[in-house]
Amino acid sequence: MDNSYKIKVQNVTKEYDLYKSQAEKLRSFFSLRGAKVPHFWSLMGISLEVKSGETLGLIGVNGSGKSTLSNIISGIIPQTTGVVDVRGDTSIIAIGAGLRGNLTGLENIRLKALMQGLTNPEIDALMDDIVGFADIGDFLYQPVKSYSSGMKSRLGFSIAVHVNPDILIIDEALSVGDDTFYQKCVDKIAEFKDEGKTIVFVSHSLKQVEILCDRVAWIHYGTLKEIGATADVVKHYRAFTKWFKGQTKKEKKHFQRQMKENQKSFDIDAYQQQVTDELQAADPNATNVAAKVKKDFYGSVISEKMGWGTRILAFAVAIVFVLTCLVNISGHSVGDVVQHPGNLIHPETVLHDTDAGNPR
Repeated sequence: MDNSYKIKVQNVTKEYDLYKSQAEKLRSFFSLRGAKVPHFWSLMGISLEVKSGETLGLIGVNGSGKSTLSNIISGIIPQTTGVVDVRGDTSIIAIGAGLRGNLTGLENIRLKALMQGLTNPEIDALMDDIVGFADIGDFLYQPVKSYSSGMKSRLGFSIAVHVNPDILIIDEALSVGDDTFYQKCVDKIAEFKDEGKTIVFVSHSLKQVEILCDRVAWIHYGTLKEIGATADVVKHYRAFTKWFKGQTKKEKKHFQRQMKENQKSFDIDAYQQQVTDELQAADPNATNVAAKVKKDFYGSVISEKMGWGTRILAFAVAIVFVLTCLVNISGHSVGDVVQHPGNLIHPETVLHDTDAGNPR
């Protein structure tokens, strides 16, 4: 991989814990023995680059990891391991992505534009263009939760292409809507390509991919199956889908089950060792290869999992919070409770002398 890229992902993985319920998740958090929770690896070591001004298509079957990868590139979710280097501002277009259901279309335009760094005067200057491109009529003043998927896509696409991003990520946003709006979107994408902007295009429509993309990456059940010229990769993917459709119902289920099992049994430590061995074999004289690989895997990652120190601290804070509540309910002072812990279960009362009518 060279330095002429606009986007680089290297050895990127994404793991999800398959908790069956919130209760199981809570038990796992407080478990001292490390409860065994099944894992699912949506991505298993993806490495690719997108050059400046290039349009890269992402294709693959449902659940292959295309949207996960696009969300990682756009910064919506973090990767579990690996390097993600994005050189520019990104704007993602997905059905309803980033739109707030309780806000009107007009309010969503302003909110999303502000989040992209535009000022209110800049938004005001763009408002007519955004509204005109979306073309959703009076629904502009209605809550987005009342929109159809096509209307959400129209609004989201219109906002994203008018905030002038360096990198545009389109995730199935052209799969809904009428032909007129589709052509508007294609024309706008072509305009972006002419301006030299970088585009990542996720779609199930191979015809759209063939029209818009310079290269294509085939994501196959969490792995990068192939990346290359659009015509070549699409040809191979069509051959795969033809083969799959020719299988019996039983054979299809067996194949899909096997692929999913591979994603559940993926061993990140074994993969890290594999990368280390490959780099060492490529340069036998290299030193500290294992340490460098470990740094590349985890150096730029913000862990979503809590270590034992963090868990203990969280547990201690929870205990302090509960005790504070009990002290407040009991009516005793903190000092009194420290000296006499039993007072926590004996609320403070004021005794009265029934004979004298005065407190004792």
